[in-house]
Amino acid sequence: MMSKDQALIAVDAMGGDGGPRVVIAALALALSTDPDLRFRVYGDEALVRAQMDLFPELAPACTICPAPDVISGEEKPSLALRRARNSSMGMAISAVKSGEADAALSAGNTGALMAIAKFYLRMMQGIERPALTSILPTLGKNGVVMLDLGANTECGMRNLVQFAVMGAVYAQSAMGIPRPRLSLLNIGTEEMKGTEDLRAAAALLRQTEQTAFQYTGFIESDRIGQGDADVIVTDGFSGNIALKTIEGTARFITNLLRRAFSSSLRSKLGFLLAKPAFRLFRVYLDPNNHNGAIFLGLNGIVVKSHGNANVSGVAQAVHLTAKLVRSNLVNCIAADLDMFFSKASNKELQA
Repeated sequence: MMSKDQALIAVDAMGGDGGPRVVIAALALALSTDPDLRFRVYGDEALVRAQMDLFPELAPACTICPAPDVISGEEKPSLALRRARNSSMGMAISAVKSGEADAALSAGNTGALMAIAKFYLRMMQGIERPALTSILPTLGKNGVVMLDLGANTECGMRNLVQFAVMGAVYAQSAMGIPRPRLSLLNIGTEEMKGTEDLRAAAALLRQTEQTAFQYTGFIESDRIGQGDADVIVTDGFSGNIALKTIEGTARFITNLLRRAFSSSLRSKLGFLLAKPAFRLFRVYLDPNNHNGAIFLGLNGIVVKSHGNANVSGVAQAVHLTAKLVRSNLVNCIAADLDMFFSKASNKELQA
């Protein structure tokens, strides 16, 4: 019998650049700091078992579930959906649907993962589209929950408001913020700026009395990393561009500093003096330390790990998945949606 602290995670061992080699090592690392974790591992039985033999401490916590097929990184979502039944990704998500697991984790093809998860788990009542959601680092006391990061290129007012409620609950569950500050990403902070849908969503969030979050208005992209907001809501087109820009800027700065410190003997000596600070800088910007995105809005928890995440990065995604399971994320979102809709005066939103 599982204790209330245990979390049973269905893991797609075949996803990501490292496959079972990285995934199994990550499960062992995560288990070493959280002994209440339990896993159902889906993938090529021979490959998975070979890696499991390297970590005998995993045996009591893992069940190997053979999966004959693998969804490739280049596979179209429509084709992946047809092959989902026998794939490691599809079987892991199916385990969540059947109740065999509390959540699913995969580092595989993002489009395929979303399509399969949406097909098996369906959307929550009151939610029209899933939102790809992640926590980005900031200069504040905590990171910032940002959604949507690419699942929906076009979003209307209803979608943005639904994302706001889900993002607020996610911030409560993942970061422990009782009443997160929430902003809408826009090209300016003035109320008249932005699209009609953005302005309509802002008006509704301002006028609706609720306690789940504090709506603080529009925010511009140059403030994403400043810690001015705990949740930032946008459409998937803008969100994905913002995310890729942030990641590219981080790589640019890191490479620029490396080039600067190697440009001369004096610079190299300066690097030796600044090495501890530079190490801290790299740790702060390393995406492995912030790994794990979730498709909010589904009747179940499905977490996406970076495809190129290392062992510590995948372990970070495992810990995030367990935290969301233990916080009862899906039921909390459903309760806050009911509360928000009951207070919203906009009848179109409630339809």
